[in-house]
Amino acid sequence: MSIVKSADTHPLTWRHDPANPCLDLKSYEAKEGYAALRKAIKDMSPAAVQQVVKDANLRGRGGAGFPTGVKWSLVPMGPDAGPKYLVCNADEMEPGTFKDRMLMEQLPHQMIESMIVAGFALQVTRAYIFLRGEYFLAAERLNRAIAEAKAAGYLGENILGSGWGMDLHVHTGAGRYICGEETALINSLEGRRANPRAKPPFPQIAGLWGKPTIVNNVESLNNIPAIVLRGADWFKGLSQGKSPDAGTKLYGISGKAKRTGLWELPIGTTGEEILEEHAGGMQDGLKLRCWLPGGASTDFLLPEHLKLAMDYDTIMKAGSRMGTGLMMVVDDKQDIVSVVRNLEQFFARESCGWCTPCRDGLPWTVKVLQALEAKAGQAGDIEFLEHMTRSLGPGKTFCAHAPGAMEPLQSALKYFRSDFEKGIPAAVATPANSGVNV
Repeated sequence: MSIVKSADTHPLTWRHDPANPCLDLKSYEAKEGYAALRKAIKDMSPAAVQQVVKDANLRGRGGAGFPTGVKWSLVPMGPDAGPKYLVCNADEMEPGTFKDRMLMEQLPHQMIESMIVAGFALQVTRAYIFLRGEYFLAAERLNRAIAEAKAAGYLGENILGSGWGMDLHVHTGAGRYICGEETALINSLEGRRANPRAKPPFPQIAGLWGKPTIVNNVESLNNIPAIVLRGADWFKGLSQGKSPDAGTKLYGISGKAKRTGLWELPIGTTGEEILEEHAGGMQDGLKLRCWLPGGASTDFLLPEHLKLAMDYDTIMKAGSRMGTGLMMVVDDKQDIVSVVRNLEQFFARESCGWCTPCRDGLPWTVKVLQALEAKAGQAGDIEFLEHMTRSLGPGKTFCAHAPGAMEPLQSALKYFRSDFEKGIPAAVATPANSGVNV
């Protein structure tokens, strides 16, 4: 499906043209590049930039959906605020998610301008892009863009004669999923083991090196320049009539669809439109059995849920989370138990080991799923898995890693229990033969 893009309708991707890449400073400046920075510094105060982002109702695009402007408002401002930091969470390791990679690789200067405008709004003097270690091309292009921006006076001391300056650095991570959790990211950035921190205090008050710190997602930040240039009402109007949320969203499809990929669409676009119109539907001979709306740590939904708007509140009411907004489709030829085992194996491997339920519970979950997958399960195994979804659920672990891991499992048990029952041979499917204590 062909989409006509313009700066007024596609703030994230209108500059992206494979035939004419927008990778260097000159190409970016030719497409309104750094116009938002000039407007912010010359015509607006830091408080005004914060207010327009708050008025725009930009919700975080990393998965949680927390309002960006509200998050910013928690940071101390004024001459006595002391050192502060801005960190871009670019540790994109959620299975099935690849939207941030596209933005950083294809529009590096857009990422840099977004960081500078946000830095001006928060009056920080040092900022970091915490980048997934495997994103080699993104690292190369971001570092080149930083050097070009600094040479042009957009970074460094006295930016555009404002008297305010900021340094920006790319920090590549060591390849751990837990670094997507903002306090684990901060620990890693400080050179510590990537374990999550207790909250409170929240990073906005005591984050990097104990100073106030804002951590925002790549896609969230990439909306900032357009909001500054075109205003809050324009941004809210992009999704008007489709969703109470504002702006556009990078939606995507992975799995056995005809055209997997990414599309910038009004937030609140239905899953049906994304799959059928943009991804071309499922591959020939396959039917959709279920789908994850936003990465591996969300609950499965059924084909009938495709008619729902893909926004935060609607998907939450359906029993899942929109997460990153990149759908993972599961076809009718796939073994649900194998799909879930694969996901849980990833989460077990990526646990930081900080708390017992996650460190020990996830490997035991994988062990039981492997037995069911091999049709060698025992009576009580399904009940054990149900018990784990409660014991590793919200409020039972130090951070949200294990509760996120339980989301695909609990929904698979709810919708496809018979698939799990097939993994227990009839000869042992009696409570007397149960080998598992619940």
